[in-house]
Amino acid sequence: MSVTDRIVTVVGPTASGKSSLAVALAQRIGAEIVNADSMQLYRGMDIGTAKPSEAERGGIRHHLFDVLGVTETASVAEFQTWARAAIADCLARGVTPIVVGGSALYVRAILDRLEFPGTDPVVRARWAAELAARGPAALHTELADRDPAAAAQILPTNDRRIVRALEVIELTGRPFTATMPAHESVFDSLVMLGLDVPRDVLDGRLAARVDQMWADGFVQEVGALREDGLEDGLTASRALGYQQILAFLRDETTEDEARTATVVGTRKFARRQDRLFRKDPRIHWLPYDSADLVGSALELISAP
Repeated sequence: MSVTDRIVTVVGPTASGKSSLAVALAQRIGAEIVNADSMQLYRGMDIGTAKPSEAERGGIRHHLFDVLGVTETASVAEFQTWARAAIADCLARGVTPIVVGGSALYVRAILDRLEFPGTDPVVRARWAAELAARGPAALHTELADRDPAAAAQILPTNDRRIVRALEVIELTGRPFTATMPAHESVFDSLVMLGLDVPRDVLDGRLAARVDQMWADGFVQEVGALREDGLEDGLTASRALGYQQILAFLRDETTEDEARTATVVGTRKFARRQDRLFRKDPRIHWLPYDSADLVGSALELISAP
């Protein structure tokens, strides 16, 4: 099947089965996969991000895995440049790119007319100082007063995005959410697929995934990355699961508490992911357990 004029996107909440579907599609149409998961960019963050293993990648080339060390920080603007370059490379070779990820912001940064306001070191430093003095919860409350829509999209623990939102509001005089464009792609031919999983089913899958991560050595992975400077990474250290296990390794909590917090945090994150994706009218939602999931997806991809 030739669909080389198409850009395909597979989205959905954590543990919905995006990676498996994307690989199955890529094998059928000769595609390559472009990662849109912000934490799978990091080398060594494998178990906790559910990064597909070499076997699970099914011989399909994956772009934007393992491009950063855990002490490095990349902006969404930088990621946009990398991902669009990967897509351009695929298209130039006559290969269909399949964008896969659970981060609505990263997906939209790739696909849509999303431009990033500039930054001001003085303003950024002032808000960073406010963060250090008052904590992320207080700044999230202030963001909610200034831009409720932005606060609804940013987790109270995501201090970097809270600071960035407050900086943009101050610099532009507009709500942070005003910088988000309409759901209009920069690409001419786009097919977006979403995996629909009932909430109770998803909750069970998430709990099982965390159990499997622990069994696979998640704590040991975080311990090794800690030796590589994970705690100094502004972004990597705050990833779900990694943040909780680091607290356990610092004797700030028990391992059981870290595990429970990871499950709870992941469920909240998955619901937020689903809520944001549901706002995009371009997405074709498919039942995650459809007997002919791949076939249904292929029909949508190949439709005129």
